[in-house]
Amino acid sequence: MKAFVFPGQGAQFPGMGKNLYTENPRAKELFERANELLGFRITDIMFEGSEEALKQTNVTQPAIFLHSVILAKTATLFNPDMVAGHSLGEFSALVANGVLSFEDGLLLVYQRALAMQEACEINPSTMAAILGLPDEKVEEICASITDQTVVPANYNCPGQLVISGSNEGIAIACAKMLEAGAKRALPLPVGGAFHSPLMEPAGIKLQKAIEGTRFSSPSCPVYQNVSTIGVTDIDTIKANLIAQLTAPVKWTQSVEQMVKDGATEFIECGPGKVLQGLVKKISRTAEVASVQ
Repeated sequence: MKAFVFPGQGAQFPGMGKNLYTENPRAKELFERANELLGFRITDIMFEGSEEALKQTNVTQPAIFLHSVILAKTATLFNPDMVAGHSLGEFSALVANGVLSFEDGLLLVYQRALAMQEACEINPSTMAAILGLPDEKVEEICASITDQTVVPANYNCPGQLVISGSNEGIAIACAKMLEAGAKRALPLPVGGAFHSPLMEPAGIKLQKAIEGTRFSSPSCPVYQNVSTIGVTDIDTIKANLIAQLTAPVKWTQSVEQMVKDGATEFIECGPGKVLQGLVKKISRTAEVASVQ
């Protein structure tokens, strides 16, 4: 069985999507439709902008979404038995399996990005990657810091868990992780504590946007970050999407569940190959590839 997986923030790079735009008329049409919907030429930033310009959340999220979804829509063979996305990638996955239209998915992602950026400005915060500690130990250390917000945010693969929280909380946690034997406790160049309670203001805005958007029945199950199981019920999909902003991304658990449910091949649809690397660390038997 084939699982198509979609990357999240961090997969962007200067020039992303340019070949698609110039070589595929359908892709060009979709990119131009996106420029129209967003009210600015995001393609100019994607194709010609600097790495710094692409790091802005209100650009990064729609850019990765567009690259991923347009790849799926123009792929030679796109026949998923199941789909999943890492954080932002969940929206790409929901367009790919027919739950959201291209236009509605893009507008939701853009509203999500703006709401998250605003939440970051309200609560100065950050994230850090913890390498080489068991998940249980990372969870234990986070729970021990009671005077600051620090929580597990991204269960990326065994031995790689990203934590999220206040600036001071992350600094304290990193020191404790190293004391406990972590190989690295690496602060990430992000502007806020994604997938933590500090994203609650963004969650309220996203909920309103989701409730005003049309959702259709999926063509195949989506394995959502919050629940880690294959979901087809529209109301459950909506609830999980809203909860995702303040809850951890359980990518390790989702991939493990997809393998249990019969996935043998994971095909990454989007910029980069980050998810292929994570999948191989989670399941040695899984085959990985990029969308063609």
